Amino acid sequence: MVGGAQAHAQQVNPAPAAEGAPTDPVAAATQAAPLAPPASTPAAVQVIPGMPPVIDPSNLYSETGVGHIAPEVAQDLPRVYVPNLRSNDVSVIDPATNKVVDRFRVGRSPQHVVPSWDLRTLWVTNNAEGTTNGSLTPIDPRTGRPGQSVAVDDPYNMYFTPDGRSAIVVAEARRRLDFRDPHSMALQQSVETPDCAGVNHAAFSADGRYAIFTCEFGGHLVKVDTVNKKVLGYLKLSSGGMPQDILVSPNGKTFYIADMMADGVFLVDGDSFKETGFIHTGVGTHGLYPSRDGKRMYVANRGSHKIHGRPHSHAGGVSVIDFGTNAVVANWPIPGGGSPDMGNVSADGKSLWLSGRFDDVVYRINTADGSVISIPVGQEPHGLTVWPQPGRYSIGHTGILR
Repeated sequence: MVGGAQAHAQQVNPAPAAEGAPTDPVAAATQAAPLAPPASTPAAVQVIPGMPPVIDPSNLYSETGVGHIAPEVAQDLPRVYVPNLRSNDVSVIDPATNKVVDRFRVGRSPQHVVPSWDLRTLWVTNNAEGTTNGSLTPIDPRTGRPGQSVAVDDPYNMYFTPDGRSAIVVAEARRRLDFRDPHSMALQQSVETPDCAGVNHAAFSADGRYAIFTCEFGGHLVKVDTVNKKVLGYLKLSSGGMPQDILVSPNGKTFYIADMMADGVFLVDGDSFKETGFIHTGVGTHGLYPSRDGKRMYVANRGSHKIHGRPHSHAGGVSVIDFGTNAVVANWPIPGGGSPDMGNVSADGKSLWLSGRFDDVVYRINTADGSVISIPVGQEPHGLTVWPQPGRYSIGHTGILR
């Protein structure tokens, strides 16, 4: 059970090369590239087979900068896709007008809109609140329209292994990670995480060999070998107790964990799997997103508490952390309160889009001065994604690209 003695993390051993390879054009192009930067580049990263090379070891997000949108992706509709948890639909916003231009029904309890590894599908994760009626609804980013849903058990969230061979459906209510075919979503293998109550968000190591997932109910993290598909260990955070989003630093050394109970961000060394620090941000720390230049991290402080069992918005806002110093360099409150939750940064880096979870709106925040525009959407918007995005491939969630 969560809350027991802390388990020790095991070391991640190099994994043997897996047979087969992704067959899509993006995968073929990336596998044809060299596996590492030139020898003159310091601290070259030896990635797992099939994973695109790390171009800049000092900045894992170097290929997600302004102007790095792939030609095919650039032809997709510029839209913001907002899953509305309680109205069971997706609101579609045109960022040119800040207006909802479409709305369509999906499965029950849509949680996140997740770009696929090859960037050609946006998947809506409908987890039906832990029942057996979960599904994934594909959206064609070229047309902005949904396709036929695929039945999948409890898809609260979804990620992709950095080699593109597997989608990882995060079955939160089941305490389980389901590795699936990234296109058909057929089950490949399940990994049980029994000591991770509320498994939900993840970040991957620079070389792709492991991922760290947060355990929302109990204050744990779980480290998973993504190649051999097994649990490596658990880590109990020193305080707090409600870890949410997690993001790896540009240099791949530090994992930042947003904790809603601690009102800040824990720092964990990924390789040793040890807590190394804490940064206070604001009430209800929840979502984490890198800036387009990889120098800063936007932290969504949801500012929400429950009064008489119902969410109540209070003091929501965004903190900005400098990756180089781990200092908070700006705080942007939502006027009148608010509940900023999940989202992403626009392709040009000028806007941070976040769902207003308990206010039924979406916030468009100017990253130059923190000013806010609110856009009404459906009921209880959650993990929205902004599209198109720069980058070579997606590792999932609301659009964490590399």
